[in-house]
Amino acid sequence: MDNSKKAGFATRAVHAGHHPDPQTGAHVMPIYATSTFSYGSAERGARLFAGEEKGYFYSRLANPTVRAFEQKLANLEGTDEAVAFASGMGAASAIALTFLKSGDEVAFIGPLYGGTEGLLHEVMSQFGVTTRSAGKLAELRGVVGEKTKLVWLETPTNPTLQVVDLQAACEIAHGVGALVVVDNTFSTPYLTRPAEFGVDLVMHSATKYLSGHGDVIAGVVAGSAEQMGVLRLHGLRHGGAALGPFEAHLLIRGMKTLALRMDAHCRNARAVAEALREHPAVRAVHYPGFADHQGHEVAAGQMLDFGGLVSVDLGTQEAAFRFLNALKLFTQAVSLGDVESLSCHPASTTHQLLGAEVLERQGVTAGLVRLSVGIEDEQDLIADVQQALQAAQG
Repeated sequence: MDNSKKAGFATRAVHAGHHPDPQTGAHVMPIYATSTFSYGSAERGARLFAGEEKGYFYSRLANPTVRAFEQKLANLEGTDEAVAFASGMGAASAIALTFLKSGDEVAFIGPLYGGTEGLLHEVMSQFGVTTRSAGKLAELRGVVGEKTKLVWLETPTNPTLQVVDLQAACEIAHGVGALVVVDNTFSTPYLTRPAEFGVDLVMHSATKYLSGHGDVIAGVVAGSAEQMGVLRLHGLRHGGAALGPFEAHLLIRGMKTLALRMDAHCRNARAVAEALREHPAVRAVHYPGFADHQGHEVAAGQMLDFGGLVSVDLGTQEAAFRFLNALKLFTQAVSLGDVESLSCHPASTTHQLLGAEVLERQGVTAGLVRLSVGIEDEQDLIADVQQALQAAQG
């Protein structure tokens, strides 16, 4: 199949990005486990290194298996190109180091994943980059200006599941000449395709839903051919966080079932959110699928469904820990998007380094638990959270 975007999503998830191997007829994309490629002549080598001819010469820059993954993701996101990285933070770091320089500013609507905020506040500040944050879309216009070069968003936000109007945010950012980066890890291209709303750079921690099976660490960025060319040259070639062919093979395999898995994740997440909401031990449930969620209408307009994440506030850290320790099907672990259900306490794990004051301001409370709802049987998941809620009450 070619890389046409006319076919349905599930069809493209299976077929886009590769063909049967022309030499052997292998139906599955082969794993090209090689660090380097013979280019045949000194003249051709010079052309390849100068970018005058396309081809493979070193797997840090391009590898056929990795390339198939990049093409599949670009196809699903509806962008020209994509560049793969060894991790989600590798992708985020490459974006920051490619598109920001000393004297620039970057703005974001928080909260972001703790690692991303750490990158922007702690690492980029060493290079003379200033980071400014807004708590919601209405505040974004007040923190961007002529020095703003990137506006960084998540959809939905991690772990509070706020939903930002992507088109409105793009209008604000583009009005000052800034590029918009959206971390689309939670939604995946099955639920949201940010480029359709004007977003310039779409990144993923491919470790999560794209892989779907908890056995890969990877990242990827999608965008225009021009921007991805710059990112490959500076962010990948010089940064060096290259994805390996074995990981790319697992990602290609995982993405073939992305539509099926996301349907199950979304269905189960709604059921778990509704069960949590009915219990007296629960202070609040954050889930964009609820009609009274602050971002519900926006989510309904830019998401196919409301995702597989649910965050529940149990009031205190003690209650949250009792709840987590009582769960049986929700494994306590960071990360998300696996077929198995996962659970964590963001304030003491994924977002710990942000500090108590920032966490409180961003709504990452001491009682907040993040649930990545898997594809197990719905009734088993509901029963598990209900018995854990009883334990949370002490």
